[in-house]
Amino acid sequence: MFSKANNNLEERIVKGILFLLALTSVVALGLIGFFIFKEGLPFMLDYGVGNFIFGKEWAPLQQVYGIFPMIIGTIYVTILALIIGAPIGIAVAIFLSKIAPPKVARAIKPMIELMAGIPSVVYGLFGMIVIRGLIREFARGSFGEVLPANYQTGYSILAGSIILAIMILPTIITLSMDAINSVPSEYYEASVGLGASKWQSIYTVIVPAAKSGIVSSIILGMGRALGETMAIIMVAGNTVAIPELGWKGIFSPVRTLTGNVALEMGYAGPEHRQALFATGIILFIFIMILNSITLAIVKKKER
Repeated sequence: MFSKANNNLEERIVKGILFLLALTSVVALGLIGFFIFKEGLPFMLDYGVGNFIFGKEWAPLQQVYGIFPMIIGTIYVTILALIIGAPIGIAVAIFLSKIAPPKVARAIKPMIELMAGIPSVVYGLFGMIVIRGLIREFARGSFGEVLPANYQTGYSILAGSIILAIMILPTIITLSMDAINSVPSEYYEASVGLGASKWQSIYTVIVPAAKSGIVSSIILGMGRALGETMAIIMVAGNTVAIPELGWKGIFSPVRTLTGNVALEMGYAGPEHRQALFATGIILFIFIMILNSITLAIVKKKER
């Protein structure tokens, strides 16, 4: 019915179309990177890379552009979000993969996947009304005498971290479940056969065997947290200041790199605009480093 020549021609056409489609993603990434570096790199070199990255003051009206407070704010919020979200995400993944009855797992998993589709502005509204309110009451009640007034508004690192922790849960849970489910069942059966309990087999055999995938899920969750903008703008306070060291610092308002770009790009003048593009370069480099680490872990797992 189909000649061999026609089949070969059809296969070559399909291959060519798929190759072009795959190429578009590479071209798009290249164009985005080129555009950001073209707009921001000349400013960064003129202003001084060290002055720009380690400068502690951001005052565009005085032509002062130091993003160090935003870098510290971004790192603070992201790390605290991982401290809160990663253990919960891994625990849920273990429960759904190995402990929960199949009916329960089938009922919960779609809800987790639905969380990934909720717009970030909805998370932001929830954080602004509920989480910020709770933190404000807590800060004014329990620590009202020790925290400065600007730390008692609820707009804080802690509020931003809790919201980001909730937002990264679908990424960590889904990828960790895939990693745990990919461990051969013989590992578990052999462990149980040697006399280990179900829980002992999970945390001494299954989880270590899935370690690479779980770490990758955490790093991808970190990338999600680093790149989040809208929700973090709504709860973090957006103050350009380096947070205080110690426990009091989690109640301080901060501005992240993404928040800085989103808040000021609308009214920025030419030089100010270039400084914001330069901020995007730093964020771009952060994300590229994280993706490189993830790829290295995945390659190590494949060996």
